[in-house]
Amino acid sequence: MRAVPLVRWGVLDAALDLLLGTRCAGCGEPGRMLCRECRSALPDRAEVAWPTPVPHGLVTPWASTSYDGAVRELVVGHKDHGQLGHRRVLGGLLALAVAAVVDPLDPAAPVVLVPVPSRPGAARRRGHDPTGALVSTASRLLRPQRAVRVARLVVSRGGVADQGALDAAGRAANIAGSMRCSPSAVRRLARRTPAAYVVVCDDVLTTGSTAREAQRALSAVGLPPVGVAVVAATRRRGPAARDGGAGADLGPFQVSR
Repeated sequence: MRAVPLVRWGVLDAALDLLLGTRCAGCGEPGRMLCRECRSALPDRAEVAWPTPVPHGLVTPWASTSYDGAVRELVVGHKDHGQLGHRRVLGGLLALAVAAVVDPLDPAAPVVLVPVPSRPGAARRRGHDPTGALVSTASRLLRPQRAVRVARLVVSRGGVADQGALDAAGRAANIAGSMRCSPSAVRRLARRTPAAYVVVCDDVLTTGSTAREAQRALSAVGLPPVGVAVVAATRRRGPAARDGGAGADLGPFQVSR
């Protein structure tokens, strides 16, 4: 395909702004929801992103970037405003984090990506499942390199308050015991993938309490995750905390029927 001259990009941006009123999430320039310059500034690798404090036993979390700037605008736009065009970019960032989790592991073993569930009814109110969509996109991007499957194993019960206004302790108390694994989903996975590495996936890591609760639910059915992968973390974190879990040196887990 022939490259589009820069002057034509400018004309197209102006036309998009006129018709759709869109602006770049990074620099605010009219046109695409993420301009070429801001897209090229996105990270190309993930880093370990421990929260502070670390929930006891949390397996190593990886994030592609900080939850600020353009990425924050993309996540909010995708999750809360139905800007579905952001899925490819955000799914690509999540794929970087998943790759960082599984790259040291046996490349012949399959990988199962488990989305952190939304509160009951949240997907219906939004009209889509934002986290599930990003995990599915990441899976497709990773599939040429290794066997990757998405399994919605974890479900959330009702009665959980919105986490937005809670501190780390409040989030942990609010979410504790709120998730479980669907027996039917585990049975389906066992039929298709009898042994696999399991990775918990989410869009944003804040205190780590939600990821830790999903990890607990999976471990309760014999599927302890080898890591957590997210698009972004709310703070740049320090070195690996002493009470974080290991996991990365474990073999693939047998999926019990």
